[in-house]
Amino acid sequence: MKLRNRQLDGWKFKRQFAHGHYILDFFCFDANLVIEVDGSQHLDRTAEYDSVRTQQLQAQGLRVLRLWNTDVINNITGVLEGIYLALGQQQAPSPGAERQRRATEHTGAAPASPQGERLIGDDPHSPGGEDWIE
Repeated sequence: MKLRNRQLDGWKFKRQFAHGHYILDFFCFDANLVIEVDGSQHLDRTAEYDSVRTQQLQAQGLRVLRLWNTDVINNITGVLEGIYLALGQQQAPSPGAERQRRATEHTGAAPASPQGERLIGDDPHSPGGEDWIE
């Protein structure tokens, strides 16, 4: 699938991600999106298990998108469009955006840029602005 290396508008997915008692086929942290690819065995034997699993994941604040493996094989364009819709038709946040948000929440300080600079505008003594300075 074209979820590797941020190929879908920059969204990062982990494959075969361990989450509690479950192994998720694909998981996107930034979107709290689980993608499960199901085969024909899910029609009868595991339908009830899948339903309970989906409910438990949703209770943890995750969104679950279930896809048929035949669709992945025969209609990858439609599958990717469905995933894009589930992602809210938007590009992923920049890889550093979440790190910066968390740093600000936990410390109250301006986050460091990838180059180690500080973001001005959070310092009350700063003239303001959102530029990176050295």
